[in-house]
Order: sequence, then structure tokens, then C-alpha cells
Amino acid sequence: MTFEQAQQDVNTLSKKPGNDVLLKLYALYKQGSEGDVSGKRPGGFDFVGGAKFDAWEGQKGKTQEQAQQEYVALVQQLLAAEA
Repeated sequence: MTFEQAQQDVNTLSKKPGNDVLLKLYALYKQGSEGDVSGKRPGGFDFVGGAKFDAWEGQKGKTQEQAQQEYVALVQQLLAAEA
């Protein structure tokens, strides 16, 4: 499975993963497509934006290829759990 295929397949899940898994998917996707996090962390009452920023920042230093491989593996796990 390729990174692009995994991006499409994750949308076919019949059951929405928990927030912790969603944040990990988001962080690995962003790291795999854009690299290390940039910009300022959203503040104030943007709790979702802050959580996403923190999750992405947690992947800092990982190569885009590594993040893509982990993203694909996580999507495969989620798909297998539904099978």
C-alpha cells in the first residue's frame, strides 16, 4: 500500500477511530507530506488546533519517508481490525 492509497483507504473506515488515533494519523500525515512542523502553536481557546500542532511536533525529526511508512502501517492496522 502506498502513502496516497492509505490516504484514500482511511476514509473508507466504517468506524471512526478514537481521538488519540486520529491525532496520530494527522501528525504522521502532516510529517509525511510537509516535514517538520512550522509556524506558531495556536493559542487561546483553539484546543483542537493546539492538540494537532502538539501531535505534529511530536513527530519532529522523523523523515517524510519514515512518517509515510508509519502512516501506511497504522491505516493497515485499522483496516485489518475492521475485517
